[in-house]
Amino acid sequence: MTYDNKNFILAIVLSMLIIFGWQYFYAAPLQEKLAAEQQAQTGVAGQPAATTTTTSGGAVPGSTADTAPVNREQALAASPRLKIETDYVSGSVNLQGGQIDDLHLLRYRETIDPKSPTITFLSPHGTPGALFAEQGFVPATGTLAKMPDSKSVWQAPAGAVLSDGNPVTLTWDNGEGLVFSRLIEISDQYLFTVTQTVENRSEAPVALIPYARIQRQDTPPVSGFWVFFEGMLGWLNGSLQEIHYSDVSEQTEPQRIDTTGGWLGFTDKYWAAAIVPDQSKPVTASFLHTRSGNRDVYQTDYLGRDAIVVQPGASESYRSQLFAGAKVVRTINAIEAKHGIEGLNYMIDWGWFYFLTKPFFYLLDWLNGLVGNFGAAILLATVLVKLAVFPLANKSYASMSKMKKLQPEMERLKTEYPDDRMKQQQAMMELYKREKVSPLSGCLPVLVQVPIFFALYKVILTSIELRHAPFFGWVRDLSAPDPTSIFNLFGLIPWTVPQVLLIGVWPIIMGITMWLQMRLNPTPPDPIQASLFNWMPVIFTFMLGTFPAGLVIYWAWSNTLSILQQSYIMRRHGVEIDFFGNIRNSLPFLKKKAAS
Repeated sequence: MTYDNKNFILAIVLSMLIIFGWQYFYAAPLQEKLAAEQQAQTGVAGQPAATTTTTSGGAVPGSTADTAPVNREQALAASPRLKIETDYVSGSVNLQGGQIDDLHLLRYRETIDPKSPTITFLSPHGTPGALFAEQGFVPATGTLAKMPDSKSVWQAPAGAVLSDGNPVTLTWDNGEGLVFSRLIEISDQYLFTVTQTVENRSEAPVALIPYARIQRQDTPPVSGFWVFFEGMLGWLNGSLQEIHYSDVSEQTEPQRIDTTGGWLGFTDKYWAAAIVPDQSKPVTASFLHTRSGNRDVYQTDYLGRDAIVVQPGASESYRSQLFAGAKVVRTINAIEAKHGIEGLNYMIDWGWFYFLTKPFFYLLDWLNGLVGNFGAAILLATVLVKLAVFPLANKSYASMSKMKKLQPEMERLKTEYPDDRMKQQQAMMELYKREKVSPLSGCLPVLVQVPIFFALYKVILTSIELRHAPFFGWVRDLSAPDPTSIFNLFGLIPWTVPQVLLIGVWPIIMGITMWLQMRLNPTPPDPIQASLFNWMPVIFTFMLGTFPAGLVIYWAWSNTLSILQQSYIMRRHGVEIDFFGNIRNSLPFLKKKAAS
């Protein structure tokens, strides 16, 4: 094998080791830490202090976070509320200020325990991690009309409950001839539609500018690393905007973008909140950060660029929307198509290799619809992938079988030229050429498997559809590592194993199948390379122990299918297969013992 070929193979192996090592030593412990921080959060609230955020054409109302927050339940009890109740969400609208600031996602729980609390997504102003939205009007230049603010109490029909198919209208009278109303509807699981109307009973026209904003208080724990994006997000002026919290916190001025259509807001790993202006009207969108005491305040907002003039005796309306909920692929795609919201599908981060990740997700989703289990869907998808690359793999395995048969001749050449590496390499290259084999034949299956592996990794970590998705037996969450560990005898010893030692059943199965598959391959002529390959199954077993179980199951099953296919090809080419007969040659300490 030439020097360049060895470098090529080593580059593949070392690149994967670096990536897996990063996940093992950095990402997994950090995920554990972030999970603990999220569980430790408690709720608080207070009253907003009025501020303004200047944008082109007017000012978007804002609020600063209270430096001494109080309990979330106290915040909810401090003001009158309109109840929200659907099959997908529950919560309330704060009638003081008209903010949508209390939302639970009923289809999702904090842990795999069915009795654990449902996900709390929106929280009132002032609570740790507060996240809330509001829509409204600001007066255009020259208009002095009294407008509703954070202390204005909106009126709701007695006993009203906002639910799917049951919209509710809130009203507020400024006492000077303007009557404001908000018709709030909820549909499509997580979509709020707010139609704001202003009735002018005064004797003079008024000019108003629509706005909407989402505010987040405190910097949320971000677990996306390099796999998926979390932060301030938007589709504006025909392009995707991704702004990290750390980046916006360094800016002294708001980042503004003029756009017609699109949306903007905040995205987490599985959840998102986004305001959607009228897709036909121009607005100025803004991303900004402020400090309130020792707390960070982030805000995404838009302000209309054209004033709405309401003549005496007339009324005018403006319709906008708010998405607040889980990033379910089918739901988001349906909302985008139904309501014509440009670029809403970019709310889900498919990554640079979306041409692999999206098809792979849709394949898994389709198979899950057939078998009712995402783990089984992963197994079936692996079979389909293997069938797709069957001709390529067959050609590779056939070449590897020839290499295996040439092993004695390669050893003879090493003995013939023990001190002359150049002649040894030249003789081997002549042997390859004469026998028409490629020393890189074993790399082709790896090259095919690696992009599929990372596409599946992205899908499992990003798609909410696989969150808490069970397999069989002890694997109750395909998006989390195998919960068992050999270091506590798989639960027999009452000891909580650190995550870095969480080497479960499936990682061990994966390591065994990887070792068996490597026994079918020709032994690399270079001793260092051979030693590295011998230790790879052990190293990968520890590395993949912290990876999602669904990914490890895929790798183990893919190895098993490769073993069957490669064994069949090798037998057809007359190569004797003896897995365990090669143990002595693979493990140096056994080889030394046998020699003595």
